[in-house]
Amino acid sequence: MRIVLVHPAGSNWVAGKKDVAAVANRMPPLGLLSIAAYLERHGHSVAVHDCLGPNAVAGIRANVDQILSRNPDLVGFSATTAGFLDGYDMAVQIKAFMPEILTVFGGVHVSAVGGRLLDDFECIDYLCMGEGEQTLAELADGAAVPEIAGLAWRDPDGKTVSNPDRSHLPNLDSLPFPAYEKLAGFPKKYNLPLFSYIQTPGATMVTSRGCLYRCSYCDRSVFKNGYRYNSAEYVYEHMRYLRNRFGVRHINIYDDLFTTHRKRITELCELLVSRPLGIHFNCAVRVGYADDELLQMLKAAGCLMVSLGIETGDPELMAAHKPGVYIEDVKDTVRRIQATGLRAKGLFMMGLPGESRESIKKTSDFVLSLDLDDMNMAKFTPFPGAPIWPTISGQGEMEEDWRKMNCLNFVFVPKQIDSRQTLDRLYNWHVKRFYSDPVWRRRFAGRIWQHRHSLWYLAKHLPAFLSAMRTFDPKQTSKAD
Repeated sequence: MRIVLVHPAGSNWVAGKKDVAAVANRMPPLGLLSIAAYLERHGHSVAVHDCLGPNAVAGIRANVDQILSRNPDLVGFSATTAGFLDGYDMAVQIKAFMPEILTVFGGVHVSAVGGRLLDDFECIDYLCMGEGEQTLAELADGAAVPEIAGLAWRDPDGKTVSNPDRSHLPNLDSLPFPAYEKLAGFPKKYNLPLFSYIQTPGATMVTSRGCLYRCSYCDRSVFKNGYRYNSAEYVYEHMRYLRNRFGVRHINIYDDLFTTHRKRITELCELLVSRPLGIHFNCAVRVGYADDELLQMLKAAGCLMVSLGIETGDPELMAAHKPGVYIEDVKDTVRRIQATGLRAKGLFMMGLPGESRESIKKTSDFVLSLDLDDMNMAKFTPFPGAPIWPTISGQGEMEEDWRKMNCLNFVFVPKQIDSRQTLDRLYNWHVKRFYSDPVWRRRFAGRIWQHRHSLWYLAKHLPAFLSAMRTFDPKQTSKAD
């Protein structure tokens, strides 16, 4: 079967502003690349169409023309909440031109919302819920639709049928490496976040699926609450493949719980020390899984920066939304990360249920007190598969506009905040405050030569970045209240 897998663009920046998100951080769609490699192993011809790729065309019709030029039998869309409607707009036009093409939607939004999407979106033939590799392969292989676990479809009377859930793949090492070669311009035109690397080109990896924890804001619709991981040898070979095949020199590992299985990380670090690849990598750790010995192993293996999901500096919000993590432990973990010679990046979220002006000020003060090497502040977005979703409407004002639900727009306003405008003003104030901090600026200046690749990239795309900077209007960001 001829298959095109599509990564819709969606809305990735502030409404009414030029979209520069892909310029700042263009990530390969790893889920689609994994499915593409699996399908090709099953004998299918697969192309990947990345609507956020370096050669992306603008507009639904232009993208549809490129998809149809491959004469597909099946088109699969993997969509976030923000990207779902763009994907559906393409499916509508695909069906108008060639109604015999099968359209399949998967991804986190589909897994969270479920079969009812077929009731509302008639140009979708099938929904692939949960992990997509086996489900899509069985559909493409011609298996009987009622027998394909994880598939939702319509019976001859038009009634939606949701087949039983598919069991998770027990052995992730059985999967082929993602089909990075399907992306035009990879890896040089798929850039990591600025100043997060000192060697180029960069790439991304995911070495596990699932999470043992249940933070209020995190959608677990695809991988649920289990935790599976690739072996150390598989991860090492994956890294070596990226280095030898594509010349990759830096890898961002986007696991939620990369360091949870201690034996695996010990074995991986030993491999990277005994058989070095000339690669740096970044990863995330959770408070409680970052002892000194582990941090030293990561440093020796080539780790450059470690990210911590912190979310807030308010203890009450922390207890409500990220139970098991405590402010004093965060301080201690950041201190020990930096004492090891690793960089520490804090990941935060503004606008959580229960947030107030006071808690935002408390979090901003906490961020500066940590003396971080870098920081990311997301705008809280409730997603349909998150634990907080069933009660979100009672905790503030919610605008369920899927196109805006991308962690870059405030679609939820907590009861304690008077308006979205106030949240935006406080957000801009905090971001400007962090990057204007003299301590952070001195540290950054001391590493300026290490960041020459980022600076060159910044210079090449200066108009786009200046447009983004204007979002943080200095007239609105001078103070917190």
